[in-house]
Amino acid sequence: MNIRNIAIIAHVDHGKTTLVDQLLKLSGTFRDNEQVAERAMDSNALERERGITILAKNTAILYKGHRINIMDTPGHADFGGEVERIMNMVDGVLLVVDAYEGTMPQTRFVLKKALEAGVKPIVVINKVDRPVVRISEVMDEVLELFMELGADDEQLDFPTVFVSALQGTSSLSPDLTTQVPNMDCLFDMILEEIPEPQVDIDGPLQFQPALLDYNDYVGRIGIGRIQRGTMHVNQMVSCIRADGSITQFRIQKLFGYLGLHRLEVEEAKAGDIVAIAGLSDIGVGETVCEIGQEDPLPLLHIDEPTIQMVFGTNTSPFAGQDGKFITASKIEDRLLRETNRDVSLRVERVPNKEEWVVSGRGELHLSILIENMRREGFEIQVSRPKVILKTIDGVLCEPYESVQIDAPEECIGSVIESLGFRRGIMENMSSYDQQARIQYIVPSRGLIGFMTNFLTMTKGYGIISHSFLEYRPAEGDTVGERGLGVLVSIDQGQTTAYALGGVEDRGVMFVEPGEEVYEGMIVGEHSRDNDLVVNVTKGKQLTNTRSSTKDSTVVLKKPRTFSLEACLDYINDDELVEITPHHIRLRKRLLTELDRRRAYRNKV
Repeated sequence: MNIRNIAIIAHVDHGKTTLVDQLLKLSGTFRDNEQVAERAMDSNALERERGITILAKNTAILYKGHRINIMDTPGHADFGGEVERIMNMVDGVLLVVDAYEGTMPQTRFVLKKALEAGVKPIVVINKVDRPVVRISEVMDEVLELFMELGADDEQLDFPTVFVSALQGTSSLSPDLTTQVPNMDCLFDMILEEIPEPQVDIDGPLQFQPALLDYNDYVGRIGIGRIQRGTMHVNQMVSCIRADGSITQFRIQKLFGYLGLHRLEVEEAKAGDIVAIAGLSDIGVGETVCEIGQEDPLPLLHIDEPTIQMVFGTNTSPFAGQDGKFITASKIEDRLLRETNRDVSLRVERVPNKEEWVVSGRGELHLSILIENMRREGFEIQVSRPKVILKTIDGVLCEPYESVQIDAPEECIGSVIESLGFRRGIMENMSSYDQQARIQYIVPSRGLIGFMTNFLTMTKGYGIISHSFLEYRPAEGDTVGERGLGVLVSIDQGQTTAYALGGVEDRGVMFVEPGEEVYEGMIVGEHSRDNDLVVNVTKGKQLTNTRSSTKDSTVVLKKPRTFSLEACLDYINDDELVEITPHHIRLRKRLLTELDRRRAYRNKV
């Protein structure tokens, strides 16, 4: 058969996608005159900007007469559910570990999934070209991690390859002088160590989608490995649904992979990783079989959402000025379309309102969706993220996360103090080369709003990694609310330097002179814990003794700017983020001061 199916797994930014780049280039899969971009697998604009893999992607390369199917998986915890399902499609994994950072929280998560699935691991120590490396210590850390996760003797006897994915060099020795300018030793290791798929080509068809894609022309596309038999275009097949019912359909399209291309094929056999179209609502974990030979595979586990936000149509005075898609029907259609591709996303309409409760795996998961919608021309407003509570055995429980932080030693005190305030429990602390590493268990809601402060506390040098741990009994006190109030505009109009100069001593401003604001829009942070209504649009009264250019001599401090994630972290429950293609604004849920006072009295 000459097929090898492997997944590349690692912590965020340890070099998975760059390694796939080099494997594609050095395998001879591309033509000599074919232009290949850096991080070619990260095809989404947001992936390229942020330097992270958001969606799992598959490719195939040809080497020495073998076809190697490679799955490039996300490293971020919010997209970890895809890693788990991909383990059902592959027979081996390349565990990529940074030669300096070593094992990190997500390394533990992805390796745990691989060992549970019983796939063969190959350890790839990457970034050996860094100025400072800890190769022997990192190898010890990897071995300890395997032992902690209960690897058996065969799994503990893992082969190791040392590479620089950036430079395209590799070696089987930790001695950096032995690096050679190709990836042949890694290719040969894959062929030698990773077994061929254990499948039955002659049996009746059995195929299970582990990932979904969506196309406007053919609808949902199911991606998975053919476990048994053969499949061809126009074949009539049965789909055994999650609820046990059976739907018959015709395979309209069948796709294989080579390099960066998804190619239409007429036929595929057991062991191949393919994508099929023909059933508009095919789901992850359902089984496609021959008619009359229905034999379902075990259902795949799909991670449940832990965070939810309320999306709504834009109700600000500036609604409709910026976006192309502003109506409830357009927004609902877009959200439902996203659920065709993303199985970890849930969308539920709020009765009698133009609002939807959107649930996902974390803040990054939902902020990526919001950013994509913004770039497509949508106008929406969103609420503060909230954790999803569950009742387990009659006890109300909330999600907790395992958190690891690396930061300079002089900054770690304020980080520890902040995590203590957010009900974090320290598990471990160590230091190396004036860098401290702390490990905490923190409730998920304690991490909402933490990132913005964290970057300030560590002067931008801190690295935080977190992944879902478990549900634990919820404690009633509020965690992570913003301590300071905000400055709220009382009027609609254009901000002036004169007005801003008069109120900037009350706090930190978020707007510059000449910006359009409206009543109820948040224009700054108050220096006290209460909200303050301010006028930032009034102009200076001019007389015959004052020059009209006097206004230009006002010197203002630079306003604070926010990214989308920082806005979502910053707001409190009575506030919203207004998102349009060209603006991100903070606002009060109730725009007029009278309505806010009334709501406060009713609450008390």
